[in-house]
Amino acid sequence: MGWHGVANGGTEFEATITPLVVISCLMAASGGLMFGYDVGISGGVTSMPDFLKKFFPTVYRNQQVPGLTGNYCKYDNQGLQLFTSSLYLAAIIATLFASYITKRLGRKMSMLIAGILFLAGTILNAAAVNLAMLIIGRLLLGCGVGFANQAIPLFLSEIAPTRIRGALNILFQLFITIGILGANLINYGTAKLANGYGWRISLGLAGVPALLLTVGSLIVTDTPNSLIARGKLEEGKAILKRIRGVDNVDQEYNEIVDASRAATEVKNPFKNLLKRRNRPTLVIGIMMQIFQQFTGINAIMFYAPVLFQTLGFKSNASLVSAAITGSVNVVSTIVSVILVDIAGRRKLLIQAGFQMFLSQMVVAVLMGLKVKDHSNNLGHNLGILVVVLVCSFVASFAWSWGPLGWLIPSETFAAETRSAGQSMVVSTNMLFTFVIAQAFLSMLCHMKFGIFYFFSAWVLVMTLFTYFFIPETKNIPIDEMNERVWKQHWYWKRYMEDLQDVPKAEDQVDGS
Repeated sequence: MGWHGVANGGTEFEATITPLVVISCLMAASGGLMFGYDVGISGGVTSMPDFLKKFFPTVYRNQQVPGLTGNYCKYDNQGLQLFTSSLYLAAIIATLFASYITKRLGRKMSMLIAGILFLAGTILNAAAVNLAMLIIGRLLLGCGVGFANQAIPLFLSEIAPTRIRGALNILFQLFITIGILGANLINYGTAKLANGYGWRISLGLAGVPALLLTVGSLIVTDTPNSLIARGKLEEGKAILKRIRGVDNVDQEYNEIVDASRAATEVKNPFKNLLKRRNRPTLVIGIMMQIFQQFTGINAIMFYAPVLFQTLGFKSNASLVSAAITGSVNVVSTIVSVILVDIAGRRKLLIQAGFQMFLSQMVVAVLMGLKVKDHSNNLGHNLGILVVVLVCSFVASFAWSWGPLGWLIPSETFAAETRSAGQSMVVSTNMLFTFVIAQAFLSMLCHMKFGIFYFFSAWVLVMTLFTYFFIPETKNIPIDEMNERVWKQHWYWKRYMEDLQDVPKAEDQVDGS
């Protein structure tokens, strides 16, 4: 069954949900498995005694000698944090190169490079014999993540029909959550191995999602928008017919061509990104990445096993608890896939903000009352309550800031700033992911339970920001955003005053 999207001026263009679109989106989104697997695997590996003994003997000694350090400080080690955070440092730099390649050579090429880089990093990590080898492997993994996070959200937004763009784009986040869950389950299994090589297996299995993306990028077609922007007009039109499932694509094709021509007139996309009319999308794109990290989600997902050990869970119990939160993450992201194009983006963000705030505040109070530096009176029942509250926090994040932090920027940048804008978004995300990953264990040591008050305060701020400044973009074609979103918004419309100087094609539907 087909559906009709309404373009500017009431013109209609037809598109069916074709198997090619669904398969292409699934294969591209599988790149999220790479990112998710790494997020999940890092925390589990860094809580394995054999791994710590080999690479971080100081942390291992702190863990083994009771009372040597407090409950909150047993993992406070800059080298250990660098193992996790170095990936994101590399991703910041890689995404700047990825922006150029994504624009000049296509989304498909960037995804292929991402898969190859991740494979190389996986081999180094699994075979590591010293810390330098481990960090170099992490840097290569980071380059892969930078290329993947640059190209995949753009690919999904451009190839998906407008009415289900949100759901198909969130597949990327869904695969991230599946990767995290898979990593948690693998860590639980490998931690039981007696030969001391469990951590090598955990790190080496990252090659599976990397191989999936590499093969997938060879199979999928590039987007019509990317092909047309690179001058391959006939190929772009043929692909457009295939992915839309109809022969009459002239209206949509012409609109993509017009938008691409307007985009090619921009000689410096990054400089253009700073123009006044692009400020709303740039500010929202950057702020969403900062806010996404300052929910505290990656701190919890990176270090879930470590965090649960701090709360008094034994090693295996902490890995089980992390697997539970990983499962909640997957299920809740599926909720987002279902609701995002029905309820809309704003309602999910605001509702989740209140739920995250309350969950973190209660955890902070419980830890403040029961978990001291050298004593832990949390007990079994309160321990279960903490896991439930962490799951409540993870669930609300997974149907809101997790997927929408990637979706909203990828669908709101104008054609001529889309690749550069996505590069800025990914760079900002990776920068603040690096900051949180590098600082969290030290923050936990010095702020203790207060770290949850810190994150909950940020959640309150971002919920207020959402209410006042983030508009609804549900069911609006991505090149109609200026006319139907920004020019209508109570605050952002003041930045749209100079749009009379912009070619009209910029605001037309490109069929993405």
